[in-house]
Amino acid sequence: MTQERPVASPCVHVCALDDADVCLGCQRTADEITRWGRMDNDERRQVLQRCAERAREQGVLI
Repeated sequence: MTQERPVASPCVHVCALDDADVCLGCQRTADEITRWGRMDNDERRQVLQRCAERAREQGVLI
């Protein structure tokens, strides 16, 4: 059985946090960015889903 490859980071190298500590580039919170390397793939997918939701709420993603 082959091991699943790690889910890639959504980082786009636009690293700036807004007033709510959410990155303007990838939409992850500071905590999610810090913990990313220790997350399993399921947790990473959940974070990516939340990032997409944040992007839609901010009008960054339609």
